[in-house]
Amino acid sequence: MDLGEYLRSRRRLVDRELDLLLPLGNGPGATVQAAIRHSVFAGGKRIRPILAIASAEACGDSGRVLGAACALECVHTYSLIHDDLPALDDDELRRGKPTCHKVYGEAAAILAGDALLTLAFQILAGADLPAETRVALVAELSAAGGTEDGMIGGQMADLEAEGLEPEAFRLESIHRGKTAALIRASARAGGLCAGADERRLGALGEFGTRIGLAFQIVDDILDVVSSSEDLGKTAGKDRTQRKATYPALYGLQESRDRAGRALCEALSALDEFGESAWALRALANLIVSRTS
Repeated sequence: MDLGEYLRSRRRLVDRELDLLLPLGNGPGATVQAAIRHSVFAGGKRIRPILAIASAEACGDSGRVLGAACALECVHTYSLIHDDLPALDDDELRRGKPTCHKVYGEAAAILAGDALLTLAFQILAGADLPAETRVALVAELSAAGGTEDGMIGGQMADLEAEGLEPEAFRLESIHRGKTAALIRASARAGGLCAGADERRLGALGEFGTRIGLAFQIVDDILDVVSSSEDLGKTAGKDRTQRKATYPALYGLQESRDRAGRALCEALSALDEFGESAWALRALANLIVSRTS
């Protein structure tokens, strides 16, 4: 199976499960439920859930990872809905479509994000996994989304750095929290679902951290060199908002070099998995070479 076929097949699995898990939009909360579906099914690549599936496959058991994969996508989409709000990045486009608050209003968008975050933990609590694995997944995902070295902490640091001269230590700290934390959790979640030992979980965590950093460096680069049409969101906003980014600190070529080094470090972390990690390696290369 080539990577394109792999991504299509795994995305179909995730989308089919999400369709079953998400509310249908015909109850008392119909507006919020419709806002949730608008954002979840707006055409995302499903990188995080597919990373979880590929990690479980690398550990030899992908049979019970789908719930965790969908929970990861719920958390990711919640973060995008809130990130696009006027109080944060104030964006009108996401994945080439109007953002949630532009279609349903700010109140519904806030509640849709809240509901997705809540749903993620409901999915994990009901997953067909041993109780200790469910607890470990909840701990993993909540830490990745939190204020200490997690997504919310990284997003807050990103906002506080706007207009300041970028500094290397602060920049990497922002990227580790804002983007890499959830990608790291995605890689480890697959291992947890497959019953991986601590050594393998550590390797998957290192892989996720390094490829998550590369992911955000590439995002920073694309904001400079790509069009809004190619990105599916407003290009050039980092410069307009004077955000702390790798191109702002290092320039484009050094940023590309740093993304390449992070990719090499990510791939090295997978050495012990052999051929079973082929999809993780292919995904890592795709993340660094992507154009949108």
